Amino acid sequence: MAASSTYLKRMDSNGFFNNLIPLRFRKSVPVVNHVTLSGAIGIGTPMRPALTLKSVNQVLERAFKRKGLSAVAISINSPGGSPVQSALIHARIRELSDEKKVPVIVFCEDVAASGGYWLACAGDEIYADESSVVGSIGVISAGFGFVDAIRKLGVERRVHTSGENKSILDPFKPERPEDVEHLLSLQADIHDAFKTLVKSRRGARLRPDDPELFSGAFWSGRQALARGLVDGIGHLHQVLKARFGDKLVIRPVQQSQGWGLKKLGFGIEVPDIAENTMDTLETRALWSRFGL
Repeated sequence: MAASSTYLKRMDSNGFFNNLIPLRFRKSVPVVNHVTLSGAIGIGTPMRPALTLKSVNQVLERAFKRKGLSAVAISINSPGGSPVQSALIHARIRELSDEKKVPVIVFCEDVAASGGYWLACAGDEIYADESSVVGSIGVISAGFGFVDAIRKLGVERRVHTSGENKSILDPFKPERPEDVEHLLSLQADIHDAFKTLVKSRRGARLRPDDPELFSGAFWSGRQALARGLVDGIGHLHQVLKARFGDKLVIRPVQQSQGWGLKKLGFGIEVPDIAENTMDTLETRALWSRFGL
């Protein structure tokens, strides 16, 4: 009997019986749910789906659902994209965090720039790798002008509108100064919203005398730390185990694929080749700005 008792104690010290108990009943074990947000925001390709509120809402809700969470960790790898989708996803993360009283810790991977940094600001704390690309707090609009090209090809452009400003910045028509002025005013409004958000989330941690902070420039992880854009240099497991201890359980939370034929690859709509080609080019351009 004594030998049996000794054996059971040895097994228990190794966590054998504790591991048989579901996490929800092990109150002494800290649990952090982990979500990865990767890709361009609002712009997708067949191989890299877009980050939108619709595409990530379910996984975010599942991440915050468990009771007794120590935190929710979010890894971000995004060069930016749609400011509206950036704002919607950010707001949803903060809403769930406040509702569930669960802190959010963000980890920047290759890049958290422009809209990607907008998402990062949803974190109560932000960490990055030394080589992460962080920042780009600005607004950009890029395109091409084909006026001379269609003239050389002998192509006649025909545009009919109801409303004199309906076709502003048409790439097949000469650029008008008043159109550019209108675009710049729109960008300034979006930029102001971005700056306000960063200031509200980062507060006194920002370096107040930095003239480049909101210039659209981007930096390495260490340079971002010096400017107050991140709180430290570190990786997910390293930072979380230092915070919550070696018993910490990190649970990846992924998007549910559901059941049925669609999960097996059947019933999927045929993509529009032209639309996907343009989306791919735009996404490629976003990543290439940061050398990726």
